[in-house]
Amino acid sequence: MTIRCNSYYTATLNQDTDYPTLQGRHKVDVVIIGGGFTGVATAVELAEKGLKVAIVESHKIGWGATGRNGGQVTGSLSGDGAMRKQMRATLGDDVDDFIWHLRWRGHEIIRQRVEKYAIQCDLKHGHLHAAYKPSHMSDLRKDYAEAVRRGLGDEVSLLDRSQVRDLLQSDLYHGAIKNTRNLHLHPLNLCIGEARAAHSLGALIFENSEVLEIIHGDKPGVRTAHGRIDANQVMLAGDVYHKLEPAQLKGKIFPAMGGIVTTAPLGELARQINPEDLAVYDCRFVLDYYRLTADGRLLFGGGANYSGKDSRDIAAELRPCIERTFPALKGVQIDYQWSCAMGIVINRIAQLGKLSDNVWYCQGYSGHGIATTHIMGEIMSRAITGQMEQFDTFAACQHIRVPMGDLLGNPLLAAGMWYYQMLERLR
Repeated sequence: MTIRCNSYYTATLNQDTDYPTLQGRHKVDVVIIGGGFTGVATAVELAEKGLKVAIVESHKIGWGATGRNGGQVTGSLSGDGAMRKQMRATLGDDVDDFIWHLRWRGHEIIRQRVEKYAIQCDLKHGHLHAAYKPSHMSDLRKDYAEAVRRGLGDEVSLLDRSQVRDLLQSDLYHGAIKNTRNLHLHPLNLCIGEARAAHSLGALIFENSEVLEIIHGDKPGVRTAHGRIDANQVMLAGDVYHKLEPAQLKGKIFPAMGGIVTTAPLGELARQINPEDLAVYDCRFVLDYYRLTADGRLLFGGGANYSGKDSRDIAAELRPCIERTFPALKGVQIDYQWSCAMGIVINRIAQLGKLSDNVWYCQGYSGHGIATTHIMGEIMSRAITGQMEQFDTFAACQHIRVPMGDLLGNPLLAAGMWYYQMLERLR
């Protein structure tokens, strides 16, 4: 039986899951491998369309990055520059509108689903994208101008240093964009709530059931140690946590380890350091991100490790960052620390494709998973039911495949991030 990691999220679950292990033989329309946001979001979409769906998860629902991330739902879309270049051949002059719509579609899906299924996940509005250096303000001004041009003028504000100081008890930032459309939430409670919604619509869910083999052919399916599911379609949604289908997928996605901590409850100090309860991340390549939890703790993450190896003491690494950001929290007690393996793609474009005629895959959100997984869940459900346009747009993107998989890919990622960090120091 899988035990969840010792995170703040697992300590504050509304209700843990207890779905059965896959045993025996079952038949469904679509079987999905992976019980994180990608798999669960797709399952909800398909079940709402009336399809019989099964989710097969190696551990527990939301066990991986889905239940361990920073909990921020923002309009920052990983790989948008590369998407614009690659998709222009397919979309032409519509490419900018396509990408802009994608930026916000995940927000709409999540808000609607939380309301429709009464999911309690501490959903809040409000976010700051903060300039860590004066040079970051140029890009923020461009982003703000684009948001206003696109009709978000009532939801975004461009702030100078003193205005940021009114919102955060910190002298660290030189300005920011305040965005009231962006969200923050308890991701594990959201995923478990969505799984419960899928189950209520007839979806089968199996936990602690590692898929050992994907069966290809006219009658596809999946096999575990104790059972098998036959289906019309199979979807692989394990992101960086699975090792299935290496002949086609090895070397396309790599793990980066992010560390997160949560302090003890701050009491009145929480309101002092962040009076409007905003989520925050800064503009650096390797950034810090943080927000307040529902019970008034500071949840703080940063310092992604692109070697693919876990940190031995996340709290020791992040405490100086917390105290630099909020001097009032010097010496604060840290109650929880944990890591999160993010699936990184070289060009940062989410990878959608087919392994065979009726076996699909979807992976690789490069640190922007909550919103993007819900967008991709919608795209994948449409493709599986015959609406291929958006899927084909992503599937046509070219991805770099690194020889030797993680063995070479992670050192290359680490070297690349070192290079970009060096460039940033010169700005």
